[in-house]
Amino acid sequence: MNEQQHMEDLQASMGYRFHDTRLLFEALSHSSFANETKKGRHSNERLEFLGDSVLSVVVSDHIFKHFTHIPEGELTKLRASLVCESTLFEFSKKIHLGEHIFLGKGEEMTGGRERPSIVSDAFEAVIAAVYLDGGLEAARSYVLSFLPKDLTPPGGKQLHDYKTELQEVIQRNPEEKVEYFLKSETGPDHDKKFTVQVRLNSNVIGEGVGRSKKAAEQAAALEALKLLGLEK
Repeated sequence: MNEQQHMEDLQASMGYRFHDTRLLFEALSHSSFANETKKGRHSNERLEFLGDSVLSVVVSDHIFKHFTHIPEGELTKLRASLVCESTLFEFSKKIHLGEHIFLGKGEEMTGGRERPSIVSDAFEAVIAAVYLDGGLEAARSYVLSFLPKDLTPPGGKQLHDYKTELQEVIQRNPEEKVEYFLKSETGPDHDKKFTVQVRLNSNVIGEGVGRSKKAAEQAAALEALKLLGLEK
């Protein structure tokens, strides 16, 4: 596959069409490739620098606006978890970015396409390329397409405390009572799944599954809030 075809395929995976494909070419050019091919070609290192900042701004703005009850310290931890190398490497897999990076022969032979540092750096460079090509809103849309809908900070604590939200709703009627029951526990110790039901006056109003009882309870509470028309 030639370089042009790599860029065509990646644009299709990204869902973004570049006006200036030279930006994408540079974003995909690892230093080993630029050094080997010469001809005045630049590596993606400068774009990586810019992409890191664009990524930070977009993610910071998103979590600041959407999670107003989270204190500064937790916001910082959440942002760090979303822009770290391992997370960007996972994001990059969604568009098969590693397959399309331009590498020198040495990096190619030593598994550079699977190296998190190389692929995550290229991911940031592509963000910068989108930003320069289409502006901040294009970059924002692109970055946010990778973020999971149910964000959780390090440690797995839910950003939305659905149990508390449900309890506050139910407490408006003192005679009502909410209880959580463990329905099942399956899987080996290293990969357990818990199923929990939440009941209102013995009637099941929600059921959730999670890797811990607390996570399953939160999922059940969310289902209950959806049933009550309080969450989408």
